[in-house]
Formats: sequence, C-alpha cells, structure tokens
Amino acid sequence: MAPQNPPLPDGPDEAGALHSAGHGRPDAPALVEFTVDLTAQEVLRQAQVLTVLGPDWDPIEVMRQEEAAYALLYSGLDERQQRVYDDLVAAGVLPRRGDGRAAA
Repeated sequence: MAPQNPPLPDGPDEAGALHSAGHGRPDAPALVEFTVDLTAQEVLRQAQVLTVLGPDWDPIEVMRQEEAAYALLYSGLDERQQRVYDDLVAAGVLPRRGDGRAAA
C-alpha cells in the first residue's frame, strides 16, 4: 500500500517515477499504479454465456439466419428506397451484398 504523503522526487532520475496528481503542488498525493487481473472474471462470464446459449447453439446456423434476415430486410425496395440503400452502401454504412443491389 502506498503512503499517504510519499516523498517528492529528488532529482531528474526520479522525476518520471512519481506523477503528482496536482502537478506543482507539494501536498498533492502521488498517483498509485495498480493492476487488476480480470481473467478469472472473464472466464466465468464466458462460461455463463455458453451455459445460457445451451448445447444446441449452432453459430454457423445463426449466421445463415442473420444473412437471410438481411436479404429479407433489403428485399422489395421501391425506387426511392433502392436509391437510399445504394447511397448507404456507397457511404460505407451498409456492406455491399452480392452485386451491390438490394435483393428483389
């Protein structure tokens, strides 16, 4: 644990070692470097997500269904909607699909 009022650096070699929170204020406490390892918490979170998804979860099938939903979403556009779609693709907002036209 760091002391409440650590000593100020004595010379240029120690100047980079401590960074004062209130630069130029001798009474300001120094910042304390600390590290938090979230590896165990991340592993627990991933395990919980996979448990909720269940053993029947098929990521490839989910991607296929998502692509089908996008095709349906952009299908049957009228002329004005098609122009907006083309503008969004040109601007990089939507990815180009197939020949760059919405599905008919």
